[in-house]
Amino acid sequence: MTTLRDAAMTSKAWPFEEARRLLKRYEKAPPEKGYVLFETGYGPSGLPHIGTFGEVLRTTMVRRAFEVISDIPTKLICFSDDLDGMRKVPGNVPNQEKLAEYLQMPLTSVPDPFGTHESFGDHNNEMLKRFLDTFGFEYEFYSARTFYKSGQFDEILLRCAERYGDLMKIMLKSLREERRETYSIFLPMHPETGRVLYVPMKNVDAVKGEVTFDDEDGREWTVPVTGGHVKLQWKPDFGARWAALGVDFEMYGKEHATNEKIYDAICRALGARPPEHFSYELFLDDKGQKISKSSGNGISINEWLTYASTESLSYFMYQKPKTAKRLFFDVIPRAVDEYHQQLRAYPEQDAAQKAANPVFHIHNGDVPASNMVVPFAMLLNLASVSGAEDKETLWGFIARYAPEATPETHPDLDTAAGFAVRYFKDFVAPTREFRARTTRKGPRWRTSRRVSKPGKAASTRKSFSRWSSRWARTTGSNRCETGSRHFTKSCSAQARVLASADSSHCTVSMKPSR
Repeated sequence: MTTLRDAAMTSKAWPFEEARRLLKRYEKAPPEKGYVLFETGYGPSGLPHIGTFGEVLRTTMVRRAFEVISDIPTKLICFSDDLDGMRKVPGNVPNQEKLAEYLQMPLTSVPDPFGTHESFGDHNNEMLKRFLDTFGFEYEFYSARTFYKSGQFDEILLRCAERYGDLMKIMLKSLREERRETYSIFLPMHPETGRVLYVPMKNVDAVKGEVTFDDEDGREWTVPVTGGHVKLQWKPDFGARWAALGVDFEMYGKEHATNEKIYDAICRALGARPPEHFSYELFLDDKGQKISKSSGNGISINEWLTYASTESLSYFMYQKPKTAKRLFFDVIPRAVDEYHQQLRAYPEQDAAQKAANPVFHIHNGDVPASNMVVPFAMLLNLASVSGAEDKETLWGFIARYAPEATPETHPDLDTAAGFAVRYFKDFVAPTREFRARTTRKGPRWRTSRRVSKPGKAASTRKSFSRWSSRWARTTGSNRCETGSRHFTKSCSAQARVLASADSSHCTVSMKPSR
């Protein structure tokens, strides 16, 4: 641990950089609450998406990095703002027409369109917890509905009433003139309809802890700020939540970065120290648009896991969190192969190199060995040129490249073969077009011929073996490796030869074009 801790204290891996920044927070004394608190926020207005997973994963990476360099206990909470009003009907849920009448109702008061839970908010909360549990995250789940109605937030809400003028000054500076006239940090729940009301306060009684307002029909109401009768606007809620819980670290998307100073100011005005922040870039879909949980564009977490492992997704999430990344199906193969490259490199690395290796942070230091002796990109090409319908068929070709490998001895490879066949069926097979065979001669062209007899397959495999040896000498490797400039054409050529060698009547590419 000492060697690793020393390496972590100077590592340029971003989780360790954030962990060291957080450690400075408690240089003089440990936290009075007895632990360092990490928080992630979730708005259950739509189904949980891959960005939500990424935020929890990245926060966990910083948390684990902190535990390497410090002995202070840690805790992670996932906070769901399920008391938020439903502003619009999500486009990716069933029975949308039935939800229209519940606009501005708290999400936990909106009927579940899927018919499986008490409310839409409860449904989406369970979806979030289910996949966080699936990936083994260690966290505590907090519901805004419970937080407000149980009284856990009452002390801070009463303080908000006492310091209402100061908090309003902070907020009004950031608003347009027309918005200032109707703005209040408090959003009361209508005593009759239950809707979240965006109305100005006629009076805030700090002594009684009550607010008075007119509803949309002009009727006057007075309600306590405690017990779930009001909630805070989302910007004040950020800072007030930090103050109430004593949050030490929170990361969020760059859309929140412009409001960071507001969150901090609210937290300070309520007598607490703001947490350390980390702002990450957004994920984009295939059209370059921001991925949104309400519109359901981009890849869902279940879709990624249909074609690749959890670890490959974690690897993708680790890479350059402050750079906007296109997140669509075609990024999956590269993520899989680069992840296994890092696994193979890890055992031979020193402590500093291991601390900088993404797989250290993906596996919290308990890094497994890789038995992916055939790159995932090559498996995809094999599946494509052979038209494999199942992974058993694909293994027939794999055995010619890696005869020592079997599904039992190489489970990672066996799982990847299943993913490759699935990927081929869903993305390649539906769009394949076939054209007539052509033959072109010359040293810089692929030569092709018809294999008319079964016996020709053996000579073809010998040709492939000779070519494979030449390729290995050129690249210094006996396996295809992602990152080589020859990777795509080499894997494609090998795949075509392997697939063709087992056919009695097909076109065979004898060597890759240069």
